[in-house]
Amino acid sequence: MLNLTDSAQAAVSRFMSGAEEPVSGLRISVTGGGCSGMQYSMALEKQSADEDTVIECGEIKVFVDPASLPLLDGVTVDFLDTMEGSGFKFVNPNATNTCGCGSSFSC
Repeated sequence: MLNLTDSAQAAVSRFMSGAEEPVSGLRISVTGGGCSGMQYSMALEKQSADEDTVIECGEIKVFVDPASLPLLDGVTVDFLDTMEGSGFKFVNPNATNTCGCGSSFSC
C-alpha cells in the first residue's frame, strides 16, 4: 500500500487548493527514465481513469495506474521543507538502487 506522510498530505492539499482548475486527486506513477532506469511522476488530476486504483491517504485521493501499482507497493511519500530546499521524497523498499538525487530507482 502506498502511503503519504502528514507533511506530504499537507503539501498536496496546498497544491490542490492553489490549482487553477478543480482537481480531485493526485496521480503518482512510475515511468522509464532517470539515472537508475525508472522515475517517479506526480500530477494533479481532475479525475481517476477507469483502470486506476484509488488509494485514500487522509483526505487525499491518490490515483495509480495498473503498471505502476506493483512498483509503488510499500512506498512512503514525504514532503521535506529545509534550508537546502523543499520537495517530495520517495522511500521505496522495493528499490535495489537509487540515484543520488532520489528521483529515480531500479528494482
